[in-house]
Amino acid sequence: MKLTFLVPPCYDNKYPAERSAGCTRVVYPMINIYELTAAATARELGGCEVAFEDFVFNSKRGVNFDSFLANDKSDAYAIWIVNLSLESDIEAIRHIRINHPETPILLLGPGATHYVNKVLTDKHIYVLRGEPELTLIELLRYFELNSDLSLSQIKGLSYMDNNGAIVNNSSRPLNPDLDSLPFPARDLLGNQTYHNPKLKTGPYTTMFTSRNCPYRCIYCVPSSLTFAREIEFSRDHPGRKPTIGFRSINSIEQEIDMLAEQGYKAIGFMDDNFIWNEERTSEICRIMRKHGLIWGCQARVDAITEPIARILGESGCKYVDLGIESFDPGILDYIRKGIKPEDIYRAVGLLKKYNVPVKLNVLIGSSPLETRETVRHTLREAKRLKVDQVMFNIVSPFPGTDYYKVCKENGWIKGGEYRPTDVQHDSILNLPNISAEEMERLLFRNNLQYFLTPSFIWKQIRRFTSWDEFKAAAKALRIKLFH
Repeated sequence: MKLTFLVPPCYDNKYPAERSAGCTRVVYPMINIYELTAAATARELGGCEVAFEDFVFNSKRGVNFDSFLANDKSDAYAIWIVNLSLESDIEAIRHIRINHPETPILLLGPGATHYVNKVLTDKHIYVLRGEPELTLIELLRYFELNSDLSLSQIKGLSYMDNNGAIVNNSSRPLNPDLDSLPFPARDLLGNQTYHNPKLKTGPYTTMFTSRNCPYRCIYCVPSSLTFAREIEFSRDHPGRKPTIGFRSINSIEQEIDMLAEQGYKAIGFMDDNFIWNEERTSEICRIMRKHGLIWGCQARVDAITEPIARILGESGCKYVDLGIESFDPGILDYIRKGIKPEDIYRAVGLLKKYNVPVKLNVLIGSSPLETRETVRHTLREAKRLKVDQVMFNIVSPFPGTDYYKVCKENGWIKGGEYRPTDVQHDSILNLPNISAEEMERLLFRNNLQYFLTPSFIWKQIRRFTSWDEFKAAAKALRIKLFH
């Protein structure tokens, strides 16, 4: 059986959705490490021949997608759907059906998990809700007639029965052994190369060492896999979050050893929260030092201790993304961030002390307490810290988050209902003290003032090691500023 994973072309005349983080549109091409893990699972544990076709990378056009479908002989297709890609992917499914009316289509990711009823348009479509790998293995064995299970017994699966009724099987327990999963099938990417402007060297890839985050920020759209896990877990456990899944240090070391042997020079860790304690962080840093790799991660400000800042600085860490959202203590309390402004100053100070580049992530409009002055105060403080980069976004009330419920109940969503929006430019929220248009204006003006200053440009240029890296970063900046 041949299963082809598809990244369909973008049919909504917008920048394509970024399917790994899942909450923004593409600024620079990203590897969807979660989809590649599912592909490796299908191949190594499901006994499938697997292919990967990306119709976004290198600007492949829809006409090529139709031509591909007309000639392709795959036995099944898989698409990783996020909220921002939902409508475009539904159109892609329509194109698939023109040439393959009964070929199974497997839908994974948070968009499919949340919008089951919307994506299940025929009885040959299957939604693998939440964490997909074990469900995928059982479904593939069902297709190959190598299983005693019926469709109704495959946990975590949704489908349409012969009468047109949608069936949602019971949820699948989370995989307790992440070490049992194969390493992502990066070989399926062929000769495609990726760049991360924050690392500025390559070859570059991503990986994960854990799944989920225990904190309860009301607006949070974590990585697309974590979001799918949380949406699915909440079906049976309202108000609770899934347990954290950890890979062992031995498994992490085996994968990094392999990546170094394959010639990778840079790794971006996609964990929702990379730093858990000093012992685990120290062990991973040891592995990175062993190979002389450069890398970056995401962390909370309250996780940055002096020993951790020191080992990050000694191990080639070239960025730490800190989600700070606001410098207003009332807003931080409202959004359940669990930090105070002084925690931000302390963490940044420690990282700068040990020469670890810092990126601050600021989120405008994450609370009804937001005003023009709180936004301006946050923007001023973020720039005053003189970190390596600040990313300014406007919150989007994604269905499945607590903030969506609050905004929906209070009538703060323009038009009354969520619609996909580019958080780097647009807002669909009119909050009590600040409108969508005001937030957009503040964001645009601030981006121009920040990203086009000579000091910022010169600081970034000095770090590039090739013309290709510079071009990739320049393109990302143009998209960030001007769509």
